[in-house]
Amino acid sequence: MTSCCWRLMFVSIVLAFLSGCSSSVDEEQVDFMLGDMLEPFSPHSLDELDAKTTWIDQPVVDTLDRLRSYQVDQGPMPVSVTEALTIKNDSPENNTKIIGALGRVAPSDGQGVNYDDAVVVHTAGDLKSSNPIMASSVTDFEVGDLISPGLFTFDWEMQPLANAEMVVSWRTSDDRMVDKVVLRNDWTWSDGTPVTAQDVEFSFKVIMSSQVKPPAVRQGTDKIRWVKAYDDRTVVFFHKQALATNVWNVNYPIIPKHIYQETIDRDPSMTRSDEHSRLEDDPITSGPYVLAKRVRNQEIVLRRREGYYMHKGNQVRSKPFFSTVRYKIIPDTNTALLSLKAGETDVQILTAEQWQSQTEGDDFYERNTKITGLEWTSFHFCWNLKTPFFSDIRVRRAMSHVFDYDEMLNKIFYGLYTQGRGTFHPTSWMYPKEAPPAYRQDLDRAETLLEEAGWVDHDGDGLLDKEIDGRSVPFRFTVLTNNTPNGVKVCTLLKECLDKIGIECMVKPTEFTVLTQNMRDHKFQAAMGGWGTGTDPSTSLNIWGTDEGRNYGHYSNPRVDELFEAGVIEFDPSRRAEIYAAIHKILWEDQPYTWLFYRNSFYGFNKRLRGYKFSPRGPFTYGPGFRSLWTPAAQP
Repeated sequence: MTSCCWRLMFVSIVLAFLSGCSSSVDEEQVDFMLGDMLEPFSPHSLDELDAKTTWIDQPVVDTLDRLRSYQVDQGPMPVSVTEALTIKNDSPENNTKIIGALGRVAPSDGQGVNYDDAVVVHTAGDLKSSNPIMASSVTDFEVGDLISPGLFTFDWEMQPLANAEMVVSWRTSDDRMVDKVVLRNDWTWSDGTPVTAQDVEFSFKVIMSSQVKPPAVRQGTDKIRWVKAYDDRTVVFFHKQALATNVWNVNYPIIPKHIYQETIDRDPSMTRSDEHSRLEDDPITSGPYVLAKRVRNQEIVLRRREGYYMHKGNQVRSKPFFSTVRYKIIPDTNTALLSLKAGETDVQILTAEQWQSQTEGDDFYERNTKITGLEWTSFHFCWNLKTPFFSDIRVRRAMSHVFDYDEMLNKIFYGLYTQGRGTFHPTSWMYPKEAPPAYRQDLDRAETLLEEAGWVDHDGDGLLDKEIDGRSVPFRFTVLTNNTPNGVKVCTLLKECLDKIGIECMVKPTEFTVLTQNMRDHKFQAAMGGWGTGTDPSTSLNIWGTDEGRNYGHYSNPRVDELFEAGVIEFDPSRRAEIYAAIHKILWEDQPYTWLFYRNSFYGFNKRLRGYKFSPRGPFTYGPGFRSLWTPAAQP
């Protein structure tokens, strides 16, 4: 499985579920009711609310300015830009030098920036929807950040912030039940209409409408009781209860009310009608870019929007650094690397093999450099606990004992990845202080556990079997994987390991959409997959909670369910860390997954680019995100 396809896999698996819309409008439609999933609520007037509430100011930040301050605090560059451009990234020391010199953000006055430049980014998958409420893939969310940003964001340490480019003030009540936000009055949609608090309220009610099927954004938003626009600039979020995660729940996407209030009742799916098809290709956006061109499975072109940074003849925001951002869709990463080397693309995720053996020569460094950074991304085998094979904890532990982690890490991934140690990353604040010991290949222990679980070669045919419901069942199962080279290699290694102890494993590569659909429908015995990190560990409830939407393996543990409930109502950071660490330990004991490896970010960048900064979610999925990339007018 290639790095880019993996990235698409884990973000899409995390975010894309329950989308299933048919291709044509139903003949018999139920009248659309906006916000029909909400219980009636009558909020106080704004004066009454202010009179009875003690407000606590929350951070409203320009994330580029925060990054500039951070880099000033880090001190001078370790080497000059000229020297950094000559260095080959063959050691951690050189990686630090390259990032330290080339990762600097542009000055706040924009001096020396080549604003006429364009950037071309490789992506493995096409844009599924330009409507941020219907976003489901990594491409959807990256493009969405550029054309339709929300009120809130977070920094590279994943601290929640209100975006100063959209928000004047953000206050939270001392009982954590209410958030009040005042919007700027110089923020407009791409058709010139002001972005208002009415849009924020309307978008919430759209998300909470039963006939709308958002693939991802309802989770968390459904914890909000009500959203009220008191005027065009003031919007208040009323929560169902005081939760530590309320600061994240308010971070949902915004769509223009003046557009969708005229169309949504005729097509609540927001995908089927001619009107919504036109909006997919020419959306009304609120961000620094507009969708200028879209060729299916080939490219997505974004054009800088003057109305974003200019208002009534005055510059009111930072001018976006690129005139054009183009996503070039190339599913095959080997073809993509050739494109990067030729200067046809500027940014690409690199596979372990590409990093190690295909980007060390002059043909790569002539135009490009490469960098790596921490990313909380993990991969696993998911066991379906409703099958006769994996319902027993002893069998799942045996699966984790039988796998050859050293061969996977050293031969398939060139020593660049680290062994998986559970659902949370070892560098995260919620990882257990006393971590459970990692699994190592131990075939004797695996055979003992299987024998204890009743799996023995009773008939002498070389294959383990067990009597289930009165009949002999051979231990023979299929593992699904995305049809990419590294995914097939890892699953084939599993097959070879299981062959040694009398278990037959068949590897079935499949297209990504088929794989994810089978996992959503629980139509699999085992599957290889991966997850990126959420901004808060509470988001993984949807993976591990009983009967939750992304709990593909049918895992259920009442204690885990209880701890997830406790985690969102606990505000003390150290206690929250203990709660999620306890979840981590229980999951490690239960082994619903065999955790395989954690993968950092590995990127190739054209040498003319500057300003990249990594976070646990990668370089383009946090505050500055793509906004921090720029090119200098004068190149050394």
